[in-house]
Amino acid sequence: MSEGLATVSYIGATILFVLSLGGLSNPETARRGNLYGMIGMALAVLATVLGPKVTTATGLPYIVGAMAVGATIGVYAARTVQMTQMPELVALMHSLVGLAAALVGFASYFDPTSQLSGAEKAIHEVEIYVGILIGVVTFSGSLIAFGKLNGRIGGKPLLLPGRHWFNLTGLVVVVWFGRAFLQSHSVADGVVPLAVMTVIALLFGVHMVMAIGGADMPVVVSMLNSYSGWAAAATGFMLSNDLLIVTGALVGSSGAILSYIMCRAMNRSFISVIAGGFGTGAGAPAAASASAGQPAGEVISVSATETAELLREAKNVIIVPGYGMAVAQAQHTVFEITKTLREKGVNVRFGIHPVAGRMPGHMNVLLAEAKVPYDIVLEMDEINEDFGDTDVAMVIGANDIVNPSAMEDPNSPIAGMPVLEVWKAKTSIVMKRSMASGYAGVDNPLFYKENNRMLFGDAKKMLDEVLVVLKS
Repeated sequence: MSEGLATVSYIGATILFVLSLGGLSNPETARRGNLYGMIGMALAVLATVLGPKVTTATGLPYIVGAMAVGATIGVYAARTVQMTQMPELVALMHSLVGLAAALVGFASYFDPTSQLSGAEKAIHEVEIYVGILIGVVTFSGSLIAFGKLNGRIGGKPLLLPGRHWFNLTGLVVVVWFGRAFLQSHSVADGVVPLAVMTVIALLFGVHMVMAIGGADMPVVVSMLNSYSGWAAAATGFMLSNDLLIVTGALVGSSGAILSYIMCRAMNRSFISVIAGGFGTGAGAPAAASASAGQPAGEVISVSATETAELLREAKNVIIVPGYGMAVAQAQHTVFEITKTLREKGVNVRFGIHPVAGRMPGHMNVLLAEAKVPYDIVLEMDEINEDFGDTDVAMVIGANDIVNPSAMEDPNSPIAGMPVLEVWKAKTSIVMKRSMASGYAGVDNPLFYKENNRMLFGDAKKMLDEVLVVLKS
């Protein structure tokens, strides 16, 4: 493939990536957006492999072999992964992007064919140093996020004494050794500064994510998405690949914007989250925190039959899905209940919190998978004011995102976090396995309100029973 044809292919791929991002901004066009992204990536890979920069025919079989292995792993992961495992898979993929960026950086530095000198050499070494730094931070941070998301690492934040000074010291050392790296006269002289920076970057990535509580994991996923984009852009500079630069910048900037939106939704400072995090992890049963002051009131439980009757008699229903729905894989039953109620003339809508689940848009994806109509799935800001006119608000496996403490208790760890105001409905029904607190580790006064009912048990099992009663 000629250089001109490769350039045209890269331009085409870039346009497709932009169209992909545009499509992913709306549930109705998300499938088309994914298709654009797939075609763009296929075009970019072919243009790179067959392009003029792959000059040795002997290396081509190794490239094709690596592509085959990667494609096989990707297809297997896509076909077998559960929706509840999607956040941790995304985190793991981010780690691979970071690792790739770091390895490309090392390969570029040790490349014996490099003949750069003067300012060109200095710029290239800056690209290498920054690229490896971002890549290694993304790699180690993503692995810790993966561990937290799949439960291998606890959700409680690791708040070391003087952690901010630790981060600042690490930054100063990285800058100092960066200066030494740029002043090195040979490849051998630059190995030590590069190695020191790599170790510090590994530690920083681990510390950064370990210091963030489980309640803020959606922000972490979004933040690592941004980091992986910048790592890809840095790789593009190292390889003089315009497509990687543009694509990495698109992913990095869109991830940063999403992270900012997520932080606003949680009343968090993005800088503060990176610097130390908030939240207290996965929490414990509410009874265990009685010493801290248990909310006043009595917990009133209901059966599946009683829940069905409340839904049948209602005119307006708002369903609030949470991570518990994803764990139970109850989204299809939720759709059947929604369909049955709408056939009976009940106005059913969904209220989605921006951070429900463990990654941005988690609940939207689940509901789209279950064929829930897009027009009845509303964001928190769109539906919050309607709870006062709602007969039944049904919460499926959510906790912190419907916790009144965020608005009523200034001393709460989630104080100021916007929440879905389900308690304003005539009756709220909360579906949970137990009285355990959420990822923020705080009790929920909603459970004890007079107009609230608790439906205990597995969400899928309970909803199946509700559906049977509704259809009878």
